[in-house]
Amino acid sequence: MMKRIFKAAVAAVGFTALATSAMAEWTPPGPIKLMIAFAAGGGADTQARMIAEELENKLGWKFIPEQVTGKGGMNLAMAMKDQPNDGTVIGMAVTETLGYNMRAANAGIAPSDFTAITTTAGFQMGVVSQSSKGWKTFADVVTAAKSGQDIRFGVMSPRLADLAYLLGKAQGVEFNIVSVKGGKAVMNGVVAGDLDVGFMAGIQGKGVAAGDLVNLASALSVPLKQTPDAPTLADLGVAFNSDGYFAFIGPKGMPAEARDAIAAAIGDAISTEGTKVNGLLNKAFGGPTIIAGDDLQALVEGDFAAAGELMKAASE
Repeated sequence: MMKRIFKAAVAAVGFTALATSAMAEWTPPGPIKLMIAFAAGGGADTQARMIAEELENKLGWKFIPEQVTGKGGMNLAMAMKDQPNDGTVIGMAVTETLGYNMRAANAGIAPSDFTAITTTAGFQMGVVSQSSKGWKTFADVVTAAKSGQDIRFGVMSPRLADLAYLLGKAQGVEFNIVSVKGGKAVMNGVVAGDLDVGFMAGIQGKGVAAGDLVNLASALSVPLKQTPDAPTLADLGVAFNSDGYFAFIGPKGMPAEARDAIAAAIGDAISTEGTKVNGLLNKAFGGPTIIAGDDLQALVEGDFAAAGELMKAASE
């Protein structure tokens, strides 16, 4: 995997040259419809709009953002599959959309029905609560559940619903799993008191830094950068995790020159110090991570193939 992941800060000079070459070979034949799979104000939406603004200012490309939310990106996928594939329609989703969520939806489509363009950053997925709850560790949540408290656990995708179920099962409790549209909705629910805990993919960073929110656990295979002492799901007895990336995709059959030029332009925007999106990704998501083209296609197709193991575990 490491050879496929490009940390944008490592080789900015070489990447800029590559980006300039790719972008010189293709320009959009018209305005680009930018479909966004998650709600306005969330991590995916914010970075997608920042990238669009950067490319409009730097390259003169025109973007028309459009929210197509719901079902962990599957509503976007279904809306995108029959769109023009000339580079004038792209979408901001997550690798989970083309992996687990697409497999679970059983909607007759697969990652091969789309063009994987590029990732922007990895998740910093935590299990988060309000600090006012008084919970310092995930063990405190389990204690509350075992005392009879109804723990409303916010999730924004089928994969995360399965992980929440398995987390409760591993700890000997049953959570009240509540599905909402996007990480911003999870955070809003936690802040409003409508949810007790929830999965958040990095949007919680500011609240955690301010002391208003608490990362009780990392939903990744590794500790969270902001809260490295929080246990991982493996530490809590769950054999699966929510590792994944924010990703741009397009309809099937997008010409390689269009795919590569869009990927290069996005990569340049997120890796250039001083851009708003570079600042966001460094602050909230541990920095830009670029996996593009055929490498990203292989990643999501692998995730799709492997999704059955988690689905089976969550059904037992």
